[in-house]
Amino acid sequence: MPHEDINKQAFREEALDLLAELESALLELEESPDDRALLDRVFRAMHTIKGSGAMFGFDDIASFTHEVETVLDCVRNGEVKVCKELLDLTLAAGDRIQDMLDSSEDGADNNVELSRQIVQGFRNLHPESGSAEAEPEAAPARPQKEAGNAREEVYRVRFRPSHDIFLSGSNPVDLVSELLELGRGAVTCNLNDVPRLSEYEDEACYAWWDIVLISSAGRDALKDVFIFVEDDSVIDIQTIDTETGFEEEEYKRLGEILIERGDLKPEILDRALQAQKPLGTILSDAGVVSREQVSAALKEQKVVKELKSARKPPEASSIRVAAGKLDKLVDLVGELVIVQAQISQVVGERNDQVLQSLAEELERLSDELRDSTLGIRMLPIGTTFSRFSRLVRDLSGELGKKIDLRTEGAETELDKTVIERLGDPLVHLLRNSIDHGIESPEKRASLGKPESGRITLIAEHSGGDVIISIIDDGKGMNPEVLRAKAVEKGIIGPDVELTDKECFKLIFEAGFSTAKAVTSVSGRGVGMDVVKRAIDSLRGSIDIDSRMGVGTTITIKLPLTLAIIDGLQVKVGPEYYVIPLSLVEECVELNESERDGAKGRKIVRLREEFVPYIKVRDWFRVDGKAPAIEQIVVTSVAGQRTGIVVDNVIGEHQTVIKSLGRVYRDVEGISGATIKGDGSMALILDVPRLIRDVETTLA
Repeated sequence: MPHEDINKQAFREEALDLLAELESALLELEESPDDRALLDRVFRAMHTIKGSGAMFGFDDIASFTHEVETVLDCVRNGEVKVCKELLDLTLAAGDRIQDMLDSSEDGADNNVELSRQIVQGFRNLHPESGSAEAEPEAAPARPQKEAGNAREEVYRVRFRPSHDIFLSGSNPVDLVSELLELGRGAVTCNLNDVPRLSEYEDEACYAWWDIVLISSAGRDALKDVFIFVEDDSVIDIQTIDTETGFEEEEYKRLGEILIERGDLKPEILDRALQAQKPLGTILSDAGVVSREQVSAALKEQKVVKELKSARKPPEASSIRVAAGKLDKLVDLVGELVIVQAQISQVVGERNDQVLQSLAEELERLSDELRDSTLGIRMLPIGTTFSRFSRLVRDLSGELGKKIDLRTEGAETELDKTVIERLGDPLVHLLRNSIDHGIESPEKRASLGKPESGRITLIAEHSGGDVIISIIDDGKGMNPEVLRAKAVEKGIIGPDVELTDKECFKLIFEAGFSTAKAVTSVSGRGVGMDVVKRAIDSLRGSIDIDSRMGVGTTITIKLPLTLAIIDGLQVKVGPEYYVIPLSLVEECVELNESERDGAKGRKIVRLREEFVPYIKVRDWFRVDGKAPAIEQIVVTSVAGQRTGIVVDNVIGEHQTVIKSLGRVYRDVEGISGATIKGDGSMALILDVPRLIRDVETTLA
């Protein structure tokens, strides 16, 4: 890939992250309009998009963003207040930038009129902030010093630019000058790295700078100066003291400063100081203090130093990796797990202690590598929460409702593939809660409820699964209305008796809708059946609980990962199958007397409870006769216990999931395949699909 294309792709990835950060900060700012830190986050996101866009040839994006940034700078200076109109415009501006990125390779504006309207909206908020002509690239604006409340701090800044900084269009001298505009200080230019003339490159930068700056602008403002060169340069900004601190106590000694700057090694300083006696020795020899007192003072110094070191947080670093490379790594780890299982099986057939020991060590390392690799794929589900906050904000405004979205468990981690495929189903569910669940402010007031409805989105771990709950305090669902609508649509017969739980599940049937009119939000009977299929494809389950006048709770249960799972290996005839272990509750026997006692019905009694079952042999039409005593694997999906009848239960099996080819992709009851230790294949049962068949049979 050409270098220019790599730069553009890097900008696109960075811009998408910044737009997500922008939207999140704006939604938080709506709740806390006086929070200066949130406002700075919004400004920095726009400023970075503008600067990087101009650097990599996204001129339309840079020009458009400059107009937005100009007004945001006025907001930071207190000239424009944070209001709903400003937030609406800034969110619209983020959408516009996203559209430019998606529409063309260089971010060309495909809707100039819409961009002009947004820019004009910003100018109307502060007419003096901009003009019809886009101004040249501006330096990051400095925060204004508040009279009587300014606290100046002393910063130590080391700026070591990359040798090729001039090639990026930046001048390091201008950056140093811009930094000095933020306060007052002293600059030292270091020329120690300048090579001999024979080795000198005309376009290279060999100078670097040390700056001591007294400023009240804040650390973020200092960092903004270097925002376009920070990736390739060494920029170290340290807060070393407050201005008033110099008047109250003696500052650090020369040796300490040189060591802190990294210009002098401690051992060299020690050798230089060996020519003179330590202060403690001089004082004790003079009889001013005892050696014990000196020793106690030195110990105190050591303890305080160790305490400060312990409090210092570890430095964190990260690296951006293409999703394709990560997927390839997971595939390779999966293949390694298969090979390891094959090796373990072969070694188990031989009486060789050395090989057995090596095989056990390989299994341990393979397990650690698997867990570490899958851990890399895990992302906090909170990365999608800002998307839902924006959805609730926009849709509630469109429908004239007041809704407060609350989230819990944003730090709960889930496989990135699951998160990506979960986004659309959650959007459908939230839209349904907003449109069908939450009442209008007037209706809620007449019912004695707060005018503002509440939707709570909760994520939490439960064993090897993640539970996601969507809870609203709306009107709830009427099971009788749902049943009547299903009869009207021909989904069920008029004589079918259903429990409340079964009535709630009717909303997942294709074409089912209770909306009286088709709107832009709902009414066409498309959406909830798609949600059910999407959750099933993730090997998850969905459950509904609702109370009239109180609200509705929708609970989704999902596996942590889709790549490698723990499974229960079973056998039916000559074939092997795998059942996801997270769904298995217990295994019991099914003998001929129990089959005969059921009088043809596929149901068994387990501890005073009747459990329906399905026979894998019948489902897949396996030839041969079933054994006299079969095994029932009791599973639980969405709170419902169902038995899966097999010939034999083999045991637990670490399952690397392989997708089926196009020909077998839509086979009912199969969700994938895996390779066993002996190299043969076993099919992974789609338990939710099998259970649906049991429900249909019983109905």
